[in-house]
Amino acid sequence: MEFLIISVIKIAIVMIVMLTVVANLVYAERRISAFIQNRIGPNRVGPWGLLQAQADVLKLLIKEEIVPAKANRFLHTLAPVISISVALVTFAVIPFGDTINLFGREIQLMIADVNIGVLYILALTSLGVYGITLAGWSSNNKYSLLGGLRSSAQLISYELSLGLSVVGVIMIAGTLQLDKIVELQSGFAWNAFLTPIGFITFVVASFAETNRLPFDLPEAEPELVGGYHTEYSGMKFGSFFLAEYANMITSSALIVTLFLGGWQFPFLEALGLSPILASIAKVITFIAKVVAVLFFYIWIRWTIPRFRYDQLMNLGWKVMLPLAILNLVVTGAGLILFA
Repeated sequence: MEFLIISVIKIAIVMIVMLTVVANLVYAERRISAFIQNRIGPNRVGPWGLLQAQADVLKLLIKEEIVPAKANRFLHTLAPVISISVALVTFAVIPFGDTINLFGREIQLMIADVNIGVLYILALTSLGVYGITLAGWSSNNKYSLLGGLRSSAQLISYELSLGLSVVGVIMIAGTLQLDKIVELQSGFAWNAFLTPIGFITFVVASFAETNRLPFDLPEAEPELVGGYHTEYSGMKFGSFFLAEYANMITSSALIVTLFLGGWQFPFLEALGLSPILASIAKVITFIAKVVAVLFFYIWIRWTIPRFRYDQLMNLGWKVMLPLAILNLVVTGAGLILFA
């Protein structure tokens, strides 16, 4: 019962933080994009526009939900539920800190410590495409259908590279547990330095995974109106919007965990902090790294133009897949020669 209560508290804290950050990440992206493009950005709702995200959520809540007459109503409603659920549940196995001692108990700072954490994440992220594909098909709209089909083809082209780039990390760590992978990156032994090709491949594939520019082909507004969510309004559209940003956070946390040392802070022990302060410092370190990767996501979106669809396919099959295989060969050779 005690384990169940602690798990429920951790789930509640992570969910509240996640949804709060998602809402404010939209505001942060608008401000950063305005700075990059020499614009003002949101500045009307609240001081410095800080309440803009809350105003947007309120607008979506009171907006009328319209379902096309010939759409499949059940699947039309199910699709956004799948997208937002997968985006939030994936975070369950990511360690956002080491451990913390509270009330005489040592509490692990992750929701679920499973010994196949990497496989869990890869399995769930591959399910996210079903929400987009079902949204495109159930809407009975040709633009939406094209967006759903693009998402399916995009999944096949980058998912192989994404999975293979993680295999190099698994070979080095010898485990699928994410907390063990973080522990093995103490100091500056980050996997980004040990497998730079795998790191770059994983980051590029993550952009395609989250449907972010320059790989947002499933919704490409100039070509497909709104893509897979053309026929969505109200909170159904809001769920897709939230899912995209929740996927950004989860993807950034995964990049940090697998390649950037997770919550590891180099030479933290030398500072002589108390156990509680050391645990808090590790959580802050993890958050700072995730924020840095999120800033990189936003920066790239407003810097690089959208790829053409054939360019994405060529990149996935002719560049990223060979690089991911090369990364495996080089990593294996390195382990044989230097391990």
